[in-house]
Amino acid sequence: MKWVNHIAIAGAVTAVWRPELVPLAVLGSTAPDWLEWVLQLAGRRVRHRTVTHYVAGWAFGLAFALLVWDWHHALTAFCAGGLSHVIADSLTVQGVPLGWWSDRRFHLFGGRLRTGQMGEYWVAGAFVLACIGFNAATRNFGASEYTPFFWDWPDYYHQGLIDGHEWKENRFRWL
Repeated sequence: MKWVNHIAIAGAVTAVWRPELVPLAVLGSTAPDWLEWVLQLAGRRVRHRTVTHYVAGWAFGLAFALLVWDWHHALTAFCAGGLSHVIADSLTVQGVPLGWWSDRRFHLFGGRLRTGQMGEYWVAGAFVLACIGFNAATRNFGASEYTPFFWDWPDYYHQGLIDGHEWKENRFRWL
């Protein structure tokens, strides 16, 4: 998959969970590819979608961050972005390795997508729309809880946070 799709998927999923961690998730969603460059600079020649694309490695990192140790959810967001990258790459024809113990490739749904073709953009768009829908459906209108990307302009007006002029300018802007 292209980086723009990896970024869209990881960013949308993380924005629903913790919007302030979107940059770390985006960094993690591109990490399996740029880690190949880092390893090459360190003198280790790595082929694409091999060592840095192990599903088990990213899943272990995420489990470690969730269950053992994490600093303000930073490692969780980074590893979740990396795991979303390898899961999205598993939808492609080339697939990804499951772990270091296997030379076989892991494919989700038969690995029908081809990198750079329209199918991967449809998958990324479906993820983004699903996350927007989930956020809109679970949003608590009228509560004091901050809901990023979805503004409740009438409630802000009734609470006295904005004036009538600002409400009139923004009343039809939902995103």
